[in-house]
Amino acid sequence: MISIEGFANPGDIASERLPLSFEMRSKNRLRTKLESGEEICLFLARGTVLRGGDLLLANDNRVVEVLAAPERLMQAASNDPLLLARAAYHLGNRHVAVQIASGRVAFAADHVLGSMVSRLGLPVSELEAAFEPEAGAYGGHGGHAHDNAPDEGKGARIHEYSRAKKQ
Repeated sequence: MISIEGFANPGDIASERLPLSFEMRSKNRLRTKLESGEEICLFLARGTVLRGGDLLLANDNRVVEVLAAPERLMQAASNDPLLLARAAYHLGNRHVAVQIASGRVAFAADHVLGSMVSRLGLPVSELEAAFEPEAGAYGGHGGHAHDNAPDEGKGARIHEYSRAKKQ
């Protein structure tokens, strides 16, 4: 079994892919499988949150690209920025990870949260897409530029993310 303890260099070419949900990308110690089915162990620095497009270096020198796997989400959309700000505030007040994009806010599917957001006056829909929530004002790693809008509709694809040079 291969182990991964850190990041590869920006610009390295990945030979393996590792699809993970946001919850799994938030774990620092993890036993899982590559897309090929090969078992791996992650041993990352405490507080590391992986993002789609991150490149990891395995102990056998293979480069592994992290994929933000599609997962069940709820999304509230509106042209009213005040309504969206209220929804983001109330979700954040409950320490819920949110993905914010122009005209919408997405969060992990939860009928209680969906009902709360709906009661604020926003239509809520369910979708399956990659989830890349905000890192927070004090967090996040590296210097990534991500398109934070989940795909809408049937057959949502995994987002491709551009990678800026890590500092």
